[in-house]
Amino acid sequence: MATSFMCKTLGAACLGLSMACASPVAFALTDVIETPARPTELAPENLLNDVERAGDRILAIGERGHIIFSDDEGDTWTQAEVPVSVTLTGIDFGSDTHGWAVGHSGVVLHSDDAGQTWELQLTGTRAAELAIESQEEAIAAMEERVEAAPEEKKSDLEWALDDLYFALENMQADLDIGPVNPFLDVWFADENQGFVIGAYGMFFHTKDGGETWQDWSPKLSNPQNFHLNAISRVGGGAMVIVGEAGQIHVSVDQGQNWERREGPYPGSLFGVIGTGRVNEILAFGLRGTLMLSTDLGKSWSMVSTGSTATLNDGFAEDSRIVLVGNSGAVLTSGNGGDTFREYLRDDRQGVMSVVPVSGTNLLLVGEGGVKMTDAKGKNLQ
Repeated sequence: MATSFMCKTLGAACLGLSMACASPVAFALTDVIETPARPTELAPENLLNDVERAGDRILAIGERGHIIFSDDEGDTWTQAEVPVSVTLTGIDFGSDTHGWAVGHSGVVLHSDDAGQTWELQLTGTRAAELAIESQEEAIAAMEERVEAAPEEKKSDLEWALDDLYFALENMQADLDIGPVNPFLDVWFADENQGFVIGAYGMFFHTKDGGETWQDWSPKLSNPQNFHLNAISRVGGGAMVIVGEAGQIHVSVDQGQNWERREGPYPGSLFGVIGTGRVNEILAFGLRGTLMLSTDLGKSWSMVSTGSTATLNDGFAEDSRIVLVGNSGAVLTSGNGGDTFREYLRDDRQGVMSVVPVSGTNLLLVGEGGVKMTDAKGKNLQ
């Protein structure tokens, strides 16, 4: 049975349930976008989906618009002021003070005070409008190609034009339903350049800190609009996106252009990190699947984890790599990812994200909120 924390990793099922209730969902989503997160002392104990560092501060995000931060390595937490109460799924900081968080209903939030307060920059409605504008531009360009093409090539181009019109109709229908599609991850290079990705191939770019956004999805080879689950930068500066159906996309020019890479696994990938070494990528997802590439995704090798748990997130620090996943799985490697050892936490609650803290300890977030553990994932208290 899927629990609520799986909505990020099993997005299609959760989205399907939402779409089945069209009009009521639209009203409900409007309410949660306009309703600030309610202060509660229980925020550190509820579902949290991602955790990130901003300088010496640690921030975690989760359900009901909860954003919490700690300035003492996770010993105590303060709840931030957040203008929405939707589930939040991803957070990233482009500097010590400027950060962005994304979540359900296509929301993008921005903070310029290291995460103490947040403002709404983008909603799913505006994101849908931008995607429609982009699609209309693509249709206009294709119509010009059809008009100028020799007779023997017109037929294929007209088929492609029909596909564009069909996709546009679907986008317009989604817009009528309301902002139901979630963003699932975010990455910023600095205080200006950033990217957000999400369900059904959503991909947007900003070069002014989120004041304006561009639909970037036409830059990916993703004709079926599969979900995009995670985005990261690896050693050497290349950027990587992974997603549903084994998708892997790589950019070597700061996200301006992307190339599709073929991997050995056709199932969903939910996380991607670097090993710390130049051009190396670790991509992971369903059933303990872990893949390593040393050449920016041109070739891959499968890494045995000894785990069957879906893997959600991780980090690399020197030769140490930690991955976390469902069923309380914490996988650790001390040799740069050549081998891993699995520890299953006693509570078996899903772990969504992890950061290193003092010494070799870990700070985990997930279904059970914040957990402080030793290097293997075992609770300190």
